[in-house]
Amino acid sequence: MTHRDALTDHLRQKIINGELLPGSRLSESALANQMDVSRNTLRETFRALTEQGLLGHVPYRGVSVKAPTEADVLDIYRCRRTVECSVMGQAHPQHPAVERMLCAVQEAESHVTDKNWLGMGSANMAFHEAIVALSDSPRLIRMFRNVSAELRLVFLMIEDPGALHEPFVKSNREILEALLSDGPEAGADALEQYLLESERWVLGAYGRRRID
Repeated sequence: MTHRDALTDHLRQKIINGELLPGSRLSESALANQMDVSRNTLRETFRALTEQGLLGHVPYRGVSVKAPTEADVLDIYRCRRTVECSVMGQAHPQHPAVERMLCAVQEAESHVTDKNWLGMGSANMAFHEAIVALSDSPRLIRMFRNVSAELRLVFLMIEDPGALHEPFVKSNREILEALLSDGPEAGADALEQYLLESERWVLGAYGRRRID
């Protein structure tokens, strides 16, 4: 891994963790000093993250963390249904990634009592990345990691994270149980219903923000 790749991963993780919120302007000089890198290296990192949909560049205003629009939400969920449901429908219940799905469900459930929404959201992302890992395709896994990062920006735009995350902790377990009990097609059906409900909820939350 090159120095630029490591820096890109570091900044991506800060965005995913909510340390850099949607709409936040990134100061090139401040970040270069803070991370002890050249401004040229930082510009290359900005370009990489812009291509991944995590940053946006506005002429004469600089670089900011992307604030996803409703159109972005629609496209992200279209991608999720296409990839995740297809992978789930062909999954083998004994695949090693199923254990990762179970661990992610248990992790999310452990955060319900203390209402750790960030931890719950991270576990939810881990669950869906594990679904894509059922494909055994490095390219799909790599692509979906970027989609997950964009989705995390969407979630950071939601003003009521509890209402977003808590209901889907139960849904993730139901998806897993459908796969294990009734097979891949049942798991894919449960997953598609989950994604449709999630998309509707997120778009509704965006609409409420616009009204407010």
